[in-house]
Amino acid sequence: MATSAAPPLPISLCPSTKPRTAPIWSYSRSSHSRLHLRVRSPKLANPAAAPGSSSMEAAQPQTRDGQGWGEEAKADAAMTLLFVEMGVGYDQHGQDITAAAVRACKDAISSNSIPAFRRGAIPGVNSDQMKLQIKLGVPRPTQHLLDAERVKAVFPYGKIISFEVVDGGMICSSGVCLEAMGDKNDDCYIANAAVYVGY
Repeated sequence: MATSAAPPLPISLCPSTKPRTAPIWSYSRSSHSRLHLRVRSPKLANPAAAPGSSSMEAAQPQTRDGQGWGEEAKADAAMTLLFVEMGVGYDQHGQDITAAAVRACKDAISSNSIPAFRRGAIPGVNSDQMKLQIKLGVPRPTQHLLDAERVKAVFPYGKIISFEVVDGGMICSSGVCLEAMGDKNDDCYIANAAVYVGY
């Protein structure tokens, strides 16, 4: 079997990111004519520099405006994590980043059912003890336009103990500008959501 390396991919840098080495791609065909693709991340030049914990563990919870949390909120933020729901949302017309974020959160929670909180599967825990941590990836130029209260209203249950907005998502062209749908240009806004559920 012949293996050939694909040409290196161009890497574009966003503000506040460090240059990274492109992943290593390799292609091969089996005797049954199936194409196999493997992606390997390059090894760190300095293994000692690798972080010891995830960014969620290392980062201190922050509000959308970047202010730190008080002691009460820090204590409240401690929760037993049960699972993580993830979603993506788009606003193709109207350039409304809040609409994209709302859709991302609805996408994250819409295909899940959480009977454990209602049926007493966890002793001493019911839906009154449900806690949520919301993390949104939103394009930086649109973050000041995000209506956090509209996004929080998506969640029918649970106490939101942290709401974090980070650089993420995307602004791309929808391919058409429709003034009748409120478009100011052909921008499509994309947002990502991670919803941490626990008690």
